[in-house]
Amino acid sequence: MKKKTSKKKRILLTVLCIVTILLVAGDWALAIFIYGENFNKRFESYEPLMLYIDDFDGLERTQYKFSSDKGQELTGYMYSSGENQHGIIVLAHGLGGGGHNSYMDCVNYFAHHGYYVFAYDATGNDESGGEGLGGLPQGVIDLGHAISFVEESGNFPNLPIALFGHSWGGYSVCSVLTYHPEVKAVIECSGFNASSDMFETEGKKQAGNGIYLIMPFVKLHERIKYGSYASNTAMDGFSASDAHVMIVHSTDDDVVPVRDGYDIYYEKYKDNPRFQFIRLEDKGHNYVYDDMNYINKFNAEFHNWLETLDYDYNNAENKKKFEADKAAYIHKNLNRDKWCNMLDSELFGKFVLFYDEHLTPLNKTP
Repeated sequence: MKKKTSKKKRILLTVLCIVTILLVAGDWALAIFIYGENFNKRFESYEPLMLYIDDFDGLERTQYKFSSDKGQELTGYMYSSGENQHGIIVLAHGLGGGGHNSYMDCVNYFAHHGYYVFAYDATGNDESGGEGLGGLPQGVIDLGHAISFVEESGNFPNLPIALFGHSWGGYSVCSVLTYHPEVKAVIECSGFNASSDMFETEGKKQAGNGIYLIMPFVKLHERIKYGSYASNTAMDGFSASDAHVMIVHSTDDDVVPVRDGYDIYYEKYKDNPRFQFIRLEDKGHNYVYDDMNYINKFNAEFHNWLETLDYDYNNAENKKKFEADKAAYIHKNLNRDKWCNMLDSELFGKFVLFYDEHLTPLNKTP
């Protein structure tokens, strides 16, 4: 009887082990699949809303190519306007809308207020190489290579480096300080502290609390794929650097909640003179630094146009027709002058003052 009981226990234990392995393997495979579906794809700018160099008077640019970690070629542009620039701002764009194109209004503002701006398309975006983005830590890696290119290529003047980033770019400009502590000043808008935070927040919207079952595997997948970059956070970057930092976030941001970035930073650094905090309301995520008057007006008119369509634009069968009609509507009705000049001038004035205060040319004394 004892032998039979022992044999049954061994069989049961073996079955439990197999089931556990299958469950773990299944969760891991699911985590990798979901991660890839969200990040390992290309992102292109939406043509009807793209900005062009001719949209901005006096703005000039020169194209450059440089390599990132896996040898993929990235495309960047050095923007300028006028003379006597006293710093170089490296701009890191957000996720989902293509490369730096939608930030050209920001580029134009800084270029007309005393700065060179180096803006590039990250891996898997617009003019840069890569079959897909890969994952959120790739933004930190690409930004690090962009900074090194500006500093070491010999193509640019020897001026202090500052960073500007929004959303994914906001996370990147802070996290990268771990690897480039020489950066003098950073403005971060609507960013998050850790790459896994962003995945968790978006995943919870789609899968509810079930996302917590696969989060350990997501973190493991990022660690295998990106090494120490995966665990490096914005807070780590702040600790590794003496850079001055401005944090900008809106309380109603439903893409990157304030708890995932702003609140974390504020709790530790609210009394630190290196840091400035601007907490906004009713500015959301994508337009956090814009004057909302025109976009609200355009969106209202667009909604009215949707009501006039004689077909169900939500039906998959009408997808191509709707995309064509939507593009035609935007081309016809978008006021490009207003679209290209929506920045909140008061807020950007504060941005420039912040850079002016903390970027002193290397050949001068404060």
